[in-house]
Amino acid sequence: MYVRVADAVEADIRAGRLPVGARLPNERDMGAQYGVAPGTARRAVKELRERGLVKTLPNKGTFVVGPPA
Repeated sequence: MYVRVADAVEADIRAGRLPVGARLPNERDMGAQYGVAPGTARRAVKELRERGLVKTLPNKGTFVVGPPA
């Protein structure tokens, strides 16, 4: 399930709906948005970090860094 969420967010990034510098919702809000548990949203964010699409800054949030070339 987390892969589906990560794929949906990646599609939004690639389509420009989430531009570089955009802040992702927190895990609870993201879970509500995609109809998944916060833990699933957390794993999706981890997947997006591994794909190089987002970066998490402690106490600030998770931000889009852009799709890889």
